[in-house]
Amino acid sequence: MSKAGISLATADPPAPAAPLPRRRGIELALIVLAVLLSVFGYCAVGIARNGSVPPGAAGYGAGLGVLALLAHLAVRFRAAWADPLLLPIAVLLNGLGLVLIYRLDLETPGDRAAPTQLVWSTLGVALFIAVVLLLRDHRALQRFTRACAASALALLTVPIFFPAVNGARIWIRVAGFSIQPGEFAKVLLAVFFAAYLAQNRAALTYAGRRVWGLQLPTGRVLGPIVAVWLVSVGVLVLERDLGTSLLFFGLFVVLLYVATGRTGWLAVGLLLASLGAVAVGRLEPHVHSRVETWLHPFASIEAGQGPNQLAQSLFAFAEGGLLGTGLGLGNSVLIGFAVKSDFILATAGEELGLAGLCAIFLLYGLLVERGYRTGLVLRDPFGRLLAVGLAAIVALQVFVIAGGVTGLIPLTGMAMPFLAQGGSSVVTNWAIVALLARLSDSARRQEDGCRPGDGGAGS
Repeated sequence: MSKAGISLATADPPAPAAPLPRRRGIELALIVLAVLLSVFGYCAVGIARNGSVPPGAAGYGAGLGVLALLAHLAVRFRAAWADPLLLPIAVLLNGLGLVLIYRLDLETPGDRAAPTQLVWSTLGVALFIAVVLLLRDHRALQRFTRACAASALALLTVPIFFPAVNGARIWIRVAGFSIQPGEFAKVLLAVFFAAYLAQNRAALTYAGRRVWGLQLPTGRVLGPIVAVWLVSVGVLVLERDLGTSLLFFGLFVVLLYVATGRTGWLAVGLLLASLGAVAVGRLEPHVHSRVETWLHPFASIEAGQGPNQLAQSLFAFAEGGLLGTGLGLGNSVLIGFAVKSDFILATAGEELGLAGLCAIFLLYGLLVERGYRTGLVLRDPFGRLLAVGLAAIVALQVFVIAGGVTGLIPLTGMAMPFLAQGGSSVVTNWAIVALLARLSDSARRQEDGCRPGDGGAGS
């Protein structure tokens, strides 16, 4: 009541904001579509090669469907706000990879890789489920910063004591069982880089001297992370695993730029990468031969020695044209021993054509974009850097591999995420998707006002 005796009308309280949809139903529908597309590709290969549906089509579809359903249930009950695109994209890429490997197995009956790849895919999905169920809050990973760095360095060092394979010491082979420790080390280093940069981002941005317009941090702050990075890259150079070296360098520069906001770090990174590439290309015979092949891909043909792997890859892409020859009807097996690993994208390009390649790159682009989007939404610096780092790992891998097999850049030995043969790679990529799912769950919970780690089934 006012002094004049007139009552003042009070404003109505604002209506509560509508809760964000959890979109688990959308995720399930996309997973069903991904499984159906994978089974369709499997059947298409059998019909093209033998004129009939392969006898294992039902088992393949059931196995992939069960794995995808279990992963979906884990997300539904433990990460109900997770991004609904992450899991379906991973299922579709993994399913397509199994189809391409099975298709190439038909050309190499003595070297069947699809059954082994299916086992590794099962282990990858199991790891995905374990991460989603056990890691309730991504910030708990910050407590293991030093352990992640030490474990990564140990994993990178162990292959030095084992024989080289195809000129590189990146494998551990024991009694017919082999793993590539560098694949697991990249996730551990991403956690370490993100945690350390989040803890010291103010000192990295504002402390130290200014040289040529770039704010250089003090050695006390920058020293530990540079030391870990230099040791990692140095070990990889000794092992001749230059693809992973490039990946770690790019990851370091990207996270340093995101943490500080200084564009000068990108320029310094590109300069150092260029100088390092020139030096290694001139001094390392194995790398020098790859550079020469990149510069002159048809030199072996002109010398009467037949086409090399890169030339065969370029022929495969050219043969595919716009729509491809059709699954099972290509000749990319002529590439040789790396057709199921480094050059599997050439099989996709020949048999699915430019349209199929664009679809595959779009899937990778969506996966990376969802990771970056999660990083933009998250409020804590560690989660933001970790999301960007994990997405950058996928982006850098796709660029390096696709650029190498298409002749854009010199070829480096790495595995195309989810597509290529490689158990360590597929398991690691499932772990990356699991961490992105947990991070996106935390991001959308923050938007909806829920505490990270809250359970609840999604609609």
